[in-house]
Amino acid sequence: MTALLYRWPQAAKFERTVPKAKFYEHATLAATVKDKFVSDVRGITWAYKLAESTINLPGSAEVPEIQVFEIESKADDVSEGVLAAIDKAVRTPIIFEISRRDGGDYAIRMVAAHKQLGTGAPKMGPYFSTPWMPASSERAALPTSIDLLSLYTALLQPLTPVASRPSEKLSDVVGRLMAVRALEREVAALQRKLRNEPQLNRKVELRRTLRAKQADLAELTSTNNPAAGNTN
Repeated sequence: MTALLYRWPQAAKFERTVPKAKFYEHATLAATVKDKFVSDVRGITWAYKLAESTINLPGSAEVPEIQVFEIESKADDVSEGVLAAIDKAVRTPIIFEISRRDGGDYAIRMVAAHKQLGTGAPKMGPYFSTPWMPASSERAALPTSIDLLSLYTALLQPLTPVASRPSEKLSDVVGRLMAVRALEREVAALQRKLRNEPQLNRKVELRRTLRAKQADLAELTSTNNPAAGNTN
């Protein structure tokens, strides 16, 4: 799917500059992460608040609001440790827009992690991102949605490197992606062992294991739901 930047609704504009020190107050940060705030971040703006009161989409316990944070980087990018610190300090889901100088112009990428709310601390998934795009890129209208949960799903799904399956929840997509990444590491390790293994019988065993892992990987990355074809 083509990467998009969104035209956030004017009614949701919040436009509050947030001092970096605010995030030190709300989270116990390692010194290395504090250093990254200093070295990576020029400024943080809480740009938009997507809520029932601003865009007339009902929220829920899963997604009561969606925040949009704009971060201007000092150099090439902003580390995930900085994003995670902000995510931990703000309970509701966040969509980040990170900007950087690209020659004489600015480039932007949209990045977010799936945040699952519960009774304790939110559960964070891995971060997903668009490629860097010119800041002057045409922005698209928000996806048509019936509530904030469906909007959040529609905003995040194009960022994930695996396509969603019919009726699959976003949390399932994230779980499947994490399994894909683990399998990719296993496949790469098996391929290295196979290249370096001198014994023929051991090579045969490694090839058999490698084919099985590659089949599992193909199944996980397929858009077809395996359970859908099982009618027994």
